[in-house]
Amino acid sequence: MKKALLVVDVQNDFCKGGALEVKGARDIFPLINKLIDEFNKDGHLVVATMDWHPANHGSFASNSGGNIGEMGELNGIPQIWWPDHCIENTHGSELHKDLKPVKNKIYKGSNPKYDSYSGFFDANGEPTKLNTLLKKNDIDTLYVMGLATDYCVKFTVLDALKLGYKVNLITAGCRGVNLSPADSEEAINEMKRFGAIII
Repeated sequence: MKKALLVVDVQNDFCKGGALEVKGARDIFPLINKLIDEFNKDGHLVVATMDWHPANHGSFASNSGGNIGEMGELNGIPQIWWPDHCIENTHGSELHKDLKPVKNKIYKGSNPKYDSYSGFFDANGEPTKLNTLLKKNDIDTLYVMGLATDYCVKFTVLDALKLGYKVNLITAGCRGVNLSPADSEEAINEMKRFGAIII
């Protein structure tokens, strides 16, 4: 059994002062950094996923003509309209400076026509390089934490389970957007229902 730590979207725009701030994001840094150190020390793979959107991304309210937080449709797929965030090669898209360095980065959401909450596939089913990287390193078990519980963490975990990985969700290392107050709790229950081990 080979395991990997998957750190989801701990980028400036999702942290304090960012375009799409997740409340309490900074609180998870000590635990994430501790685990990055432990996994590195033991020679295990550490991977960070990153939203990496072009400025004309269709999920942005500014491009859709919709209002932030409203539900619309993007190329036939239901879509929440988000503020402009994690625009490629900007400060907002960088991993937060207080996060320990992560060498392996997986970029997602680069196609302006489709959003990509999952680290594995965009909403149209196009794969990222994550599954290939994990297979190349013989990984079968994932430890997942990051931002946000109810979106990118949830969809990454569900896709990992579909692909046959054993998935451990470290809830103390996650925070949610919570457009509705119970969203994160419901997301954790859903991940558990599909087979994630909740730590």
